[in-house]
Amino acid sequence: MTTAIFRHIDLTEQTANKKQWTKVDADVTSFKRLEHKRSVHDIRGRESDFTTDNSGFAVYTSPSNEKSFTDDATVRGGYYDEVEALLRKTHPGIKKVVIFDHTIRRRVPGAARAPVQQVHVDQSPKAEELLKGRFQIINVWRPIENPASDFPLAVIDWRTTEPADFVPVDLLYPKRADSAMDGNANDDDDRGKEKAPDETALDSTEGYEVRGETMAVASNPKHKYYYLKDMTPDQALLLKCYDSFGEGQPMGRKGVAVRTPHTAFVDPQTPADAPGRQSIEVRCLVFYE
Repeated sequence: MTTAIFRHIDLTEQTANKKQWTKVDADVTSFKRLEHKRSVHDIRGRESDFTTDNSGFAVYTSPSNEKSFTDDATVRGGYYDEVEALLRKTHPGIKKVVIFDHTIRRRVPGAARAPVQQVHVDQSPKAEELLKGRFQIINVWRPIENPASDFPLAVIDWRTTEPADFVPVDLLYPKRADSAMDGNANDDDDRGKEKAPDETALDSTEGYEVRGETMAVASNPKHKYYYLKDMTPDQALLLKCYDSFGEGQPMGRKGVAVRTPHTAFVDPQTPADAPGRQSIEVRCLVFYE
């Protein structure tokens, strides 16, 4: 076990009927956050106790053929195939997996914070049919090259959350330049085009647009925090972001996790010479029979 400081949205500062925002390319929000010191429990040796159904997250040993994740085509090809295979192996009954994004983060000086891709929903009859059954959003997170001792990822067990803990927040993305100017009118992919934000205008929304939504998490003393200490590149952490069968949803089932809050944190037990954390996160839409 370790202890860490986590920042949560300050609900006392909320304005009625005013939706808050956060930027995807900088740690900047329209709302205040309060710091809370919490215990974080290591699940190593207890991995099988946690599943995406009961807690909203799960850890599996699943070595990847890809090691450096420096070639985008290879990531979108072979590695995406590995992610889908892992989901199908661990979640019986999957009908279709749609991988719509990946983000690579490297804790190195000058690295731009990579925005999350916007999801484009297929409105075809086939898509409507898929949405009639169970569907999930699951992120597959993995360290790259070295164990994630530095800045590890913590999760909150869904069973210790309450619906009121989750606050909808707009995601602000940098506005795209006119793609038609460079001859790529159909180019809808931002990866590889990220740049660091203007440090002199971090609090301004000029040049940004709403292109998604996330959930801020309010602090709750009932929350239980977990992590996998020194998680290796041979291990994958599955993070559920939504489940249509989650408790309280229109098609919900009692006891099924809707989502799990997750965030990186500063572990005071991290050795001073630990290499900077590198990671890849792949976001998947998962549809069931």
